[in-house]
Amino acid sequence: MNIPTELKYTKDHEWIKIEGDVATVGITDFAQSELGDIVYVEVETVDETLEAEEIFGTVEAVKTVSDLFLPLSGEITAFNEALEDEPEKVNADPYGDGWMIKMKCSDLSQVENLMSAEDYKSLIGA
Repeated sequence: MNIPTELKYTKDHEWIKIEGDVATVGITDFAQSELGDIVYVEVETVDETLEAEEIFGTVEAVKTVSDLFLPLSGEITAFNEALEDEPEKVNADPYGDGWMIKMKCSDLSQVENLMSAEDYKSLIGA
């Protein structure tokens, strides 16, 4: 199970990479393996400002649809449009080519509410 130590994690299995006040968000390796083959990623919140833990989109696998929850408050600035044609990138490379959104963080103090890689490993029993 791949759980990069430089990222932060949510209880809902999203990861976030923060660079200044801009962050990249996706779902974890654990989440994509639990979902199975991902067939569609929908994000209709680009240019919207949402609060932490609000739903920013959905990911659809062969047998289920799951909501995607925002790790931090802020504005969604970009969607990984490559996922429109190749949603399987989330399965193949969840921390790289399978990223889902970029956002401008409005309250970086919320990072304290996120999990470290060690905390996330404990959550999933890894």
